[in-house]
Amino acid sequence: MGYLDELNTSQREAAENIEGPTMVIAGAGSGKTRVLTFRIAYMIDKGVDPFNIMALTFTNKAAKEMTERIGTIVGGGEARNITMGTFHSVFSRILRYNADRLGYPSNFTIYDTQDSKSVLKSIISDFNLDNKAYKAGNVLGRISSAKNNLISPDAYAQNADIQQEDKMSKRPEMGRVYKTYANRCFNAGAMDFDDLLYQTNVLLRDFPEVLYHYQQKFRYILVDEYQDTNYAQYLIVKKLAAVYENICVVGDDAQSIYSFRGANIQNILNFKKDYPDFKLFKLEQNYRSTKNIVEAANGVIAKNKDQIKKTVWTDNVQGEKIRVVRTLTDNEEGKLITNKIYDAIGNNGLYYSDFAILYRTNKQSRSFEESLRKLNIPYKIYGGLSFYQRKEIKDLLSYFRLTANHHDEEALKRVINYPKRGIGKTSMQNILIEANKHGVSAWEIMSNFMKYPVAINTGAKNKMSDFVTMIKSFAAQLEKIDGYTLAQEIARTSGILKELHTDKDKGPEEVERYQNIEELLSGIRSFVAGQGEHDSKSLSEFMMDVALLTDADQNKDDDKNHVTLMTIHSSKGLEFPNVYLVGLEENLFPSQMALNSRTELEEERRLFYVAITRAKTTCTLSYATSRFLWGNLISSEPSRFIDEIDRKFLEFEAPQRGKGRSLGGRLGGAFSNPTASGGLNKNLASKSLTPVNRANPPKPKTGGTLDLKVGYNVEHDRFGKGKVIQLDGDGPDKKATIFFPKHGSKTVLLRFANLKVEG
Repeated sequence: MGYLDELNTSQREAAENIEGPTMVIAGAGSGKTRVLTFRIAYMIDKGVDPFNIMALTFTNKAAKEMTERIGTIVGGGEARNITMGTFHSVFSRILRYNADRLGYPSNFTIYDTQDSKSVLKSIISDFNLDNKAYKAGNVLGRISSAKNNLISPDAYAQNADIQQEDKMSKRPEMGRVYKTYANRCFNAGAMDFDDLLYQTNVLLRDFPEVLYHYQQKFRYILVDEYQDTNYAQYLIVKKLAAVYENICVVGDDAQSIYSFRGANIQNILNFKKDYPDFKLFKLEQNYRSTKNIVEAANGVIAKNKDQIKKTVWTDNVQGEKIRVVRTLTDNEEGKLITNKIYDAIGNNGLYYSDFAILYRTNKQSRSFEESLRKLNIPYKIYGGLSFYQRKEIKDLLSYFRLTANHHDEEALKRVINYPKRGIGKTSMQNILIEANKHGVSAWEIMSNFMKYPVAINTGAKNKMSDFVTMIKSFAAQLEKIDGYTLAQEIARTSGILKELHTDKDKGPEEVERYQNIEELLSGIRSFVAGQGEHDSKSLSEFMMDVALLTDADQNKDDDKNHVTLMTIHSSKGLEFPNVYLVGLEENLFPSQMALNSRTELEEERRLFYVAITRAKTTCTLSYATSRFLWGNLISSEPSRFIDEIDRKFLEFEAPQRGKGRSLGGRLGGAFSNPTASGGLNKNLASKSLTPVNRANPPKPKTGGTLDLKVGYNVEHDRFGKGKVIQLDGDGPDKKATIFFPKHGSKTVLLRFANLKVEG
């Protein structure tokens, strides 16, 4: 067990304490993932059967990486026997195995947010409700909150306080909408994400034999990010751990930032009440950040009253002070920060991936995107439209979903007439009305026109019957052939490939859609190839994996060498050498909506703490004295959080306008190579994001390319060869839209693009 020698004293004590209730409070950058990994390996070495271990992680990606690490210690075969994944992925599998007890098919569909909103929009329309008062997103949030607190539709309708709240918010029909939504999901054989937890609680509550089975199976339970669990998750874990109480929760109350998703910080604060004989371990040594960053963050979070006291410290170098930058407007903030990144890369040979820009809300990304594009700096925004939400991908996935679950109404509505097969909206609407009247699925109506006569013409009925036959033919092969082969068959027979292949001659966007389908099929092929000898390689298994992807799981890109832009919430669990925390203004951060109570303000402060502790080497805070809001320029003042940092950790830069290239000289050694002259230790340096290639800072170019014409072939340093399809602007502001076969359309500023013109 020499691997335990890699741990410090506190980490090792936490890893070796495998019996009884245990709480590990892990400060930022304290190596909690390593502790969890080694703890599980140690349990197996001590004779614990891997089949008796359940580990619940924040992302599926984290679970996969931990399984691989454990496998290198105890053997891959043993590691694969551990039940490990997110709450949703682990309990969705339990639900599939026991679905019939709850009246669901084992191949039930998992609705994403877009699917759920679509169902709700239909219900709101059917009830003739005001879609401004009953916005689908707000209604879904209300239903989600009810499910996370295990409030059923019937209990919701009978709760006087809830009914009063809905009347006050001008949504008196909310209870009826909730009940109808639940019924339609059930009839469609579908669960949304919240159902995966809600229905697991129902399963464990109503079927004691099922609860007993899993209590015996999962004798050792580990929960990561325990501070982010909601009531439904808390109750599941408490029930399963009730017999043996071999439960280990890991987290940091100082990083509890998801109350808007239903997370309850009291779960971790009250752990000692649930398990009075628990053992507490504190991981307080930070391996990530410089002393200045660690101590500044400590000073901020100390101002929160609700917390488990700990003292985070580090042996790393003192490091640069945290810089505070003021600009006149949000647009200048974007230019200034971008110029700093440009100069740091050019002067110090850093990678683009060494930099992250973090903000409180997604809308703040605009000024930074514009500035980064002008300097031809590659960047990626996380939290935007995911690959699996693109129209063409959703279309093909809907065929897959319908193949596995014929009653999936949202999938059916999406593809019944795509590609066009002559089935009009009116015919489909009549089908849906009939289905709702009889309390059955639309598929049931379409499959039994003799039993359910519908007022649609014979031609439409015949086309629907042909569609039903096609889907049934796919379903007949679901468990007979591998997922990739069947996916190809569906893409071809449904007509989607032909449709997109015909479209791809129309322009770059159509080509990109076709390429996205190819990418999806390649992904399925990789999934099938990566499955073990005894694992399912079916399309159903792939669909289940896709449905359970979290935002963090989807944050991946073949070209990793880019500046990262993301909200602070999305950055949790990540780290970057250089962090720019922008928009530090009152009413923006802290948010104006979080100033009504101490509880809300303390969560904003925890969010600020999370943001600072993402930084390894340097951290820069910026704010603007005025910001455009709803088209108006609004005056703003610095965030109170800046004042909460001890001045000895701060360096205030003189106000700068975000123009010109003269700012680089002011940076001094702030962005120097961390491995040189007293930089961070090798362990810290090795944990940074791995870049693909050395950054080649863009060099302004003013000649040659300014005379480009539409149709010219050009070559770009990063995107390769392409063709100019559009030109805009004049002189030094002239921009070109270029189509690159491998990257799609890109708009570049010619004076910085450094293009080679081939004529």
